[in-house]
Amino acid sequence: MTMQITKNDLVDATTGDNRSIDELYARRRIPLIERHGARIRALFGAMLPPIIVLAILLGLWQLICIKPSSSLPSPARIWSEANDLILHPFFIAGPQDIGLGWRVLTSLQRVAIGFGLASVAGVLLGVIVGQSRWAMRGLDPLFQILRTVPPLAWLPISLAAFRDSYPSAIFVIFITSIWPIIINTAVGVRNIPQDYRNVAAVLRLNQFEFFWKIMIPSAAPYIFTGLRIGVGLSWLAIVAAEMLTGGVGIGFFIWDAWNSSRLSDIFVALAYIGVTGFVLDRIVAAIGSIATRGAQAS
Repeated sequence: MTMQITKNDLVDATTGDNRSIDELYARRRIPLIERHGARIRALFGAMLPPIIVLAILLGLWQLICIKPSSSLPSPARIWSEANDLILHPFFIAGPQDIGLGWRVLTSLQRVAIGFGLASVAGVLLGVIVGQSRWAMRGLDPLFQILRTVPPLAWLPISLAAFRDSYPSAIFVIFITSIWPIIINTAVGVRNIPQDYRNVAAVLRLNQFEFFWKIMIPSAAPYIFTGLRIGVGLSWLAIVAAEMLTGGVGIGFFIWDAWNSSRLSDIFVALAYIGVTGFVLDRIVAAIGSIATRGAQAS
């Protein structure tokens, strides 16, 4: 609780001081500013440059596309034609007539399943590969080849295997995002300092204790680097897959808007996709920072 200091309190506490009461009161530092001033300044310092750059880009975009004959809509036109999608992201007017917020959540549900499976499988396979020099040499070229396959190239195979769009989309997310997780985890395991392994041998740690106390903390920075790359690929994969598989996701909305010549709706959906991808990356990065800090502390 912050104590409120009045002028009367200053009178009692400063008897015999030649300075005026108003001067003493003015010299008191405001607790809120004193406590949070640095954070507020840092927040403004971090937010102001992107806002300025965004304003400049929107201004240039408006100038370039201001002519009625322009093939692309200007920001002002996008706002006039699609402001409902911006102001009301969670409206429901029918089975297919829903806000972009609901569509993003539908896509995120698929991403959560596919990326979750890829994270577990990728870390476990990365640990196994990283502990064997021969496995690393034999499988790394295969991983490097498979990770370059575009997400949509996996879609016909997944549709032929599962014969349903929902598991097919999840498989595309899984197969697209697992490779950077495997590769980065394997590299992290391979780079565990030999001193750590010697300490584990001296302490006679069993396999589980070595995995939990030595391997995971040491490889955590590499693991979360792979997870950050993987979550971005997951989001890219689901948007691309939904364009072809249909449903109510954000990807299908873009494809439907294109078929209906609603370019303004497409630009709004792209903004939703970009912001969501940024938030996903920040969440994984924050979790990785906390986990890495805790691993280093332990």
